[in-house]
Amino acid sequence: MQTITTTEDLAAFCERAAKHAYVTVDTEFLRERTYYSKLCLIQLAHPGEDGPDGGEGSAVLVDPLAGDGLDLAPLYTLFRDPGVVKVFHAARQDLEIFQVEAGLIPAPLFDTQVAAMVCGFGEQAGYETLARKIAKAEIDKSSRFTDWSRRPLSEAQKAYALADVTHLRVIYEWLAAQLKKSGRARWVAEEMAVLNDPSTYRVDPAEAWQRVKTRSNSPKFIAALRELAQFREAYAQERDVPRSRVFKDDALVELASTRPASEKDLGRSRLLLREARKGEIADGILAAIERASNLPADKMPKAEKPRDQLQVNPALADLLRVLLKARSEAEGVAPKLIASSAELDALAAGEREVHALYGWRREVFGEQALALCEGRVALAAKGAQVVTVDL
Repeated sequence: MQTITTTEDLAAFCERAAKHAYVTVDTEFLRERTYYSKLCLIQLAHPGEDGPDGGEGSAVLVDPLAGDGLDLAPLYTLFRDPGVVKVFHAARQDLEIFQVEAGLIPAPLFDTQVAAMVCGFGEQAGYETLARKIAKAEIDKSSRFTDWSRRPLSEAQKAYALADVTHLRVIYEWLAAQLKKSGRARWVAEEMAVLNDPSTYRVDPAEAWQRVKTRSNSPKFIAALRELAQFREAYAQERDVPRSRVFKDDALVELASTRPASEKDLGRSRLLLREARKGEIADGILAAIERASNLPADKMPKAEKPRDQLQVNPALADLLRVLLKARSEAEGVAPKLIASSAELDALAAGEREVHALYGWRREVFGEQALALCEGRVALAAKGAQVVTVDL
């Protein structure tokens, strides 16, 4: 198998790949010690036979840590080529790497995990499952927890990494054929719009507080939570360290509740890391709390109403769950891809700005869900099926 370590070899492979309809892509990375993922290996394959030594093979490993001055520009040119589909499985983390590293998202894009959910493989279809069911291949999992930043890589590690793109060719071709046959390629294309949006991978420090789970809706608490989360996110991004290394979520919630006013107060925290009780982090915490305390009442942030406080009609929510199950089984689509449990509760509470009421989801489920909510249809058993009956 070929491991590319020079820009010249990468350019040669990308030139060959550009002559094909698609290229499969995967990455190996580490994120335990950094905020942003550290790219350790790239796997690429295009249709064709794999040479015994990989010299002119259709599947290669690209090693950005080789230390030979490898420039990924030829790969990024291939990623921008509109005539070559870039195929990933569970693409989001891979795409985030390229968005951060090069400011680009490969396009056109195809995610086999999403396509598999549309094609009846259930929720979060794993690569090993698809490889076994579609490519009739078993994946050796012994290298799954490899530290991909260490060199040299063993032959077993390389084989494991390469399998992520070689079997993906068979999986992609099979799924693409199924989508063409069923007329659902448009459904997958709609899902790709989210993955193609750069904002999907951008974390705005000012919005970081909304990702923290909390039960309190007190304006003062939320104000402190927002300022503290913004400081933590910006600090972690600037220094490329995990946000948990600054302080963890439980400490964040504690700080927003107690609102310490001095380093002495910080010393009383049960959950704050020792390193965060002094120096830059302590200064940032105290400044964030002070900013929150000085906010006028009309500038205080408001938390969204928790789902458990929505006026949900429980009977209607249960009926919507039955309808979703019936429609997902009838269409052969994973229920979770159509609508989440939270969306069903929102519908049962009278909300209409939910994902399930747009695009292909509206065709498959949304229209009937609205009719059910508005009393225009009822559910009835017809043999082993549940169907809607006009009222």
